[in-house]
Amino acid sequence: MSPILVFSVIAGYFLLLMGISHFTSKTSDNTTFFTANRQSPWFLVAYGMVGASLSGVTFISVPGEVGNTAWTYLQFVMGNMVGYAIIALVLIPLFYKLKLVSIYEYLKDRFGQNSYYAGASFFLISQTIGASFRLFLAAVVLQIAFFDAFGIPFYVTVLTTIFLIWLYTFRGGIKTIVWTDTLQTTFLLLAVIISIGVIINHMDLKTSEVFSVISESKMSKIFDWDWRSNRNFFKTFLAGVFITIAMNGLDQNVMQKNLTCKNQKDAQKNIFWFSITFFFSTLLFLALGVLLYKYALDQNIPIPERSDDLYPFLALNQFGIFAGIVFLLGIIAAAFSSADSALTALTTSFCVDILDIQKKEKNQKNIRLWVHIGFTLIMFLVIVIFNAINDSSVVSAVFKVAGFTYGPLLGVFAFGLMTKRTVKDKWVPVVCIIAPILSVILDQNSVTWFYGYKFGFEILLVNAAITFFGLWTLYIRKPGFL
Repeated sequence: MSPILVFSVIAGYFLLLMGISHFTSKTSDNTTFFTANRQSPWFLVAYGMVGASLSGVTFISVPGEVGNTAWTYLQFVMGNMVGYAIIALVLIPLFYKLKLVSIYEYLKDRFGQNSYYAGASFFLISQTIGASFRLFLAAVVLQIAFFDAFGIPFYVTVLTTIFLIWLYTFRGGIKTIVWTDTLQTTFLLLAVIISIGVIINHMDLKTSEVFSVISESKMSKIFDWDWRSNRNFFKTFLAGVFITIAMNGLDQNVMQKNLTCKNQKDAQKNIFWFSITFFFSTLLFLALGVLLYKYALDQNIPIPERSDDLYPFLALNQFGIFAGIVFLLGIIAAAFSSADSALTALTTSFCVDILDIQKKEKNQKNIRLWVHIGFTLIMFLVIVIFNAINDSSVVSAVFKVAGFTYGPLLGVFAFGLMTKRTVKDKWVPVVCIIAPILSVILDQNSVTWFYGYKFGFEILLVNAAITFFGLWTLYIRKPGFL
């Protein structure tokens, strides 16, 4: 694919985003930026959240990972469905009742100021690293597809990419994101559907034969019952439930979109319909994975060493120009639909939770603007550092550690919702720091200490449990409390 064609695709895509930004940010203010004036149609939010939830990591990794772990990822997604139901039935009513802008305001009301700052800080750290990592993957693809041809250094690629995201989000904020997410979800799903269609056409398969190829493949195995495996069904399913609650229900990035709906009932409909759409979208990615490996085998194409490289390699080099263009749009959409909302959520959380912007009488809009610029620069620096490390094992470790920071959030919220106990607020941040440290130690030594047992996603539950127990020890006895 020629660099000029790639440039034209990217330029056209961003012109669409800028057009949406222009129409959604008219007469915008801080309320528009933070909550979209709570006027978003629920079905629009539900559809757009699919792209944001899948992200660039899922777009590239899930099809390739089929060659390593088959369809066992679907066990995790099954758990996700239960997690989304809990979010809809428990968290959504709570957040709407309290009329929150940032969901971490709940911690201030429940425990105190220190707990509030701890929850917001863990979110800011996790989201900054996670969003930067996802955008890093997209920047790498753009570097290979376009910028390398002109000798443009990687940091310029990153700076250009993140500046464009800032450009279409700095005025309308979450209101713009709700609408751009629908466009990005469409491109993401089209990329998968068209890729499947291209493979079917190249392999001259009939519709009935496609289902047979997928169902009869060893790569379509869903369930793993080995108790020591990190893909064991019970571990993976339960992790799917609680990771969804922690990384969606307790994540300002995701919940901010849900809280833009007109009322609680609309927000709940949004969650239920989104989860169903998300499940079938994941099935598409897994089916694509089986077909990618089948295609490569039939065409005698060597499988890349890194499973993440399989889909990009075939889409950009084997499937033709049209499929390559759609793939490029898909990876950009997948990465940006998570990065742009993350940038908006980071700005919202810092302004509301740390700066308490709502109590400032003057310069609210300017403060928000500078915070938005600040997080844009921070994400740029984090991505450049990822690239400088240039060691996939180190980068993966950093990203995994960022995932550990959701454990304290899950533990603190669970403690707040499941008990009536009050705690010594000043010690809550200490507990939230100790819990992930102990979890990392357990994760690193589980094989030696627990007879070959390997922690998978369920390490989040251990992390949350340590936090919960730690808070239990901080109990303050007051009349009327258990």
